[in-house]
Amino acid sequence: MATSSVSKGCFVFKPSAKKKKKTLSLESYFVQGCEDAESSEIRFRLCQELWDEIKTDTEVLQDELNRTILDSLLDFTRKCSSTRQNSDWTSQMRASEIPTAALMLGVNVPDHDMTFQSLSDMLKQSVSPHVASVQAKECGALKHLMKKVLERLMDTVVVVDDEDEEENVETSPRVHRSMHCSLGILCDWYTARTKKSPTGTPGKKRSSQVRDEQQQPPVVIIFKDLEAFNPRVLQDFILICSQYIDRLPLTFIFGIATSPSTIQHMLPHSVSSLLCIELFQSLSCTQHLATVIDKLILASRIHFKLNGKVMQVLIGVFLYHDFSVRNFIKGLQLALLEHFHSQPLSVLCCKKKQALFNVTQLSKPNLDRIRQLPSFKRYVEKQEAQEQVNLMTDDSHLKEVCQQLIKDLHKYHKNYYPILRCLHTLTSSLPRYPLGKQIRELYLICLAKNVWENEDYQSAMKLVKMLAKGEMVSLLQKCVEILQLSKSKKMKNALVQLEELLAKFKQLDTATEMTPTVEASIPSPIKNLQKKTDLFQLQKTLLEMNESRRAKRLSPFENLRNEALEFIDNLVKSHLSPPESQPLYEVCYYSSSATVRRHLNATPRTSIQAALSNPYYYLQNDSLKSEDGTVSNTAPDICIAYKLHLECGRLINLYDWLEAYSTVVSAAEGNDQDSENFGKVDEVKHARFIRAVSALEFLGFIKSTKQKTDHVARLTWGGC
Repeated sequence: MATSSVSKGCFVFKPSAKKKKKTLSLESYFVQGCEDAESSEIRFRLCQELWDEIKTDTEVLQDELNRTILDSLLDFTRKCSSTRQNSDWTSQMRASEIPTAALMLGVNVPDHDMTFQSLSDMLKQSVSPHVASVQAKECGALKHLMKKVLERLMDTVVVVDDEDEEENVETSPRVHRSMHCSLGILCDWYTARTKKSPTGTPGKKRSSQVRDEQQQPPVVIIFKDLEAFNPRVLQDFILICSQYIDRLPLTFIFGIATSPSTIQHMLPHSVSSLLCIELFQSLSCTQHLATVIDKLILASRIHFKLNGKVMQVLIGVFLYHDFSVRNFIKGLQLALLEHFHSQPLSVLCCKKKQALFNVTQLSKPNLDRIRQLPSFKRYVEKQEAQEQVNLMTDDSHLKEVCQQLIKDLHKYHKNYYPILRCLHTLTSSLPRYPLGKQIRELYLICLAKNVWENEDYQSAMKLVKMLAKGEMVSLLQKCVEILQLSKSKKMKNALVQLEELLAKFKQLDTATEMTPTVEASIPSPIKNLQKKTDLFQLQKTLLEMNESRRAKRLSPFENLRNEALEFIDNLVKSHLSPPESQPLYEVCYYSSSATVRRHLNATPRTSIQAALSNPYYYLQNDSLKSEDGTVSNTAPDICIAYKLHLECGRLINLYDWLEAYSTVVSAAEGNDQDSENFGKVDEVKHARFIRAVSALEFLGFIKSTKQKTDHVARLTWGGC
């Protein structure tokens, strides 16, 4: 732009409007990378609808799981607010202390934000509008803690130091010039907000207690991660707050991840005695995960499924890394996106009516993909010769057969999960939990192979045969309640038969039952076995009981119990076959565990070593290609230094390392090897080498050593 000026100067012209950056949406990325471009948009829409359903169910489930603990906290804050208004001696003593709720949340730290957000919203809606949440990372000093608390309670900008006041006043119109980090300012602000009492409704008299509670709502301060706070900062803040408790109705909520003893470790008695602490315990993360798996993974309405290996990866990440249900759901989302992105036939992974319609719209390439599915090949091999020819050549006939197979797959899921829950109900109460205490353990066994062929299943059935009448009736009643929730015809028929068996149990004459076996006077053997922890003694007892049962005549109860177990066993064999046995199971089941593991289990050291030993892998520069695995002399300095350090022993001579580096760099610059200056170290090469060595030290490949002043110690062995 041309300008004219009397004096010379530098002019800066800012653009009038910012150019919008072109961002690639998730849908565009999904469509561009799909193998089948024709069905990509349909698959993306199905994927998005399915994920929205999972997300909604997850949020509802999260609210239900946190409902009890959040309601308890709300009652606690209300009770503390009303206690201040009482005049008895106990209430006055407690009013001199700061009410504190110690909320035990467990170590699943990534899930805490959602819990605290729900708690803060509920407090503001039903208890008090004055709620502030703080984290340790933003409160390194007392003045920073004061600043955050005052800003979030008063909704304004607070000045920390006098030096910064003028600067902040000019930039922010909400700053008050005289407002500094002081609870006295907060008390004055609170008094001004609550001094105006609401006018009463004509004809209705309010009690003084209700009026006082509305006039003086509590001031709630939430410390999200108590363990991470500086103990000294926390102690000083509590001491200061205790001086204003008569003017300011404060209430603290401590978020604790480890143990309640954390409060005693962080606060001395002189400080903790100023708090009136009440403990609140939330659900454990394993219970939370069990509920999520039961409501989302083991739900026939969710048509997307995970195979056993992918489930093991997600559960392994949960148990051995973060205990985060939130990250487990993210892993499920990743698997969902990968399945619909990489599997063209995932267009059939939807509701039955939509799936049947999509079958009729399948293109020729997708029909050929169906013929290549391993499960469909096994199905074709079981058919007659003419039917095999029709399936492999006639597209119209293939679509008809696929529609029926999709119907069968939906029926399979409707029958699978009720029977799985019934089997878990029968076996989870047994000693030593042969098939696992959690339903996810049993589910993984059922996904792997036929569960009835498992030795643990056979042991579990033997243990069930030793249950007493009351225990057996109780477990069968739970199975009836499970089957009542299913709408499948086969499950309704099974429910009728199970109710008939349960009625027979209840009709057994007690006298007839006791005459041959005297079971009423003998305690249940299963209770005695629960006290034994010796596996050898357990096996011995089972063998003795089996021999004794062969020698005597079975009672009516034992006959009926065997009949019930045979009925359950037939249901298991009919409906709990692995998903791989079902034709077209690939359209619903995601099986790439390696992809999920690669995305969730980060391996930074392996990635760094790969980048340093093969820079072409990331930089994609043709000059860096090397067939024999060596590093090109034109590679970045850190790659050259890394390659040279691999050729050294435990201690590396820095001068020798520098000379070798200089020789390689001189060759890369095209210098004549016969010249006198070839390989000599100059200031530029020296500086580049120092920077490369510093980077390797930062990455943890070397460290300084006191053994030799001009050497460094190598921390890794071998190449990539």
